[in-house]
Amino acid sequence: MTTMARPGVPVGGFKTVGQIVGTNTMRIRRNQNALGVAVDLLTTHTPGAPVVDDAGQYAGFISEFDLLKALQSGKDLNQLAVEAIMVKDRITVKAETSIDDAVQLMEEKRLLNLPVEKDGVIQYTLTRHDLLRAWVGLGLDIENPAS
Repeated sequence: MTTMARPGVPVGGFKTVGQIVGTNTMRIRRNQNALGVAVDLLTTHTPGAPVVDDAGQYAGFISEFDLLKALQSGKDLNQLAVEAIMVKDRITVKAETSIDDAVQLMEEKRLLNLPVEKDGVIQYTLTRHDLLRAWVGLGLDIENPAS
């Protein structure tokens, strides 16, 4: 693994997804209004987010694709709760998962986001951007070079 030596990056680079600060901390409740979620995703430039229950347990995932499919089939997003259109597949990783395994899973499943679970609760979602940043050894300061 080729990484850059930078402050805030562990010696030898990041090894697990739990070491990465994810840039997508959005979590959606299953009863949220689908139109409101569409607006949230659009305004934050986020392609999707995990759906959780009241205890923070993973229930599914909602993406821009799911919202587009609902619209394409003639559904009114303002009349739908997220749980009616979310994907219920349980694809998550634990904080101990290696970055290599996370990249492989995202490639195999063609995922744009990967929820990270710690102590049974979804903490954040990794994007391919987060994984690439960690792989080359860049911290979050790359996002805001003036810091």
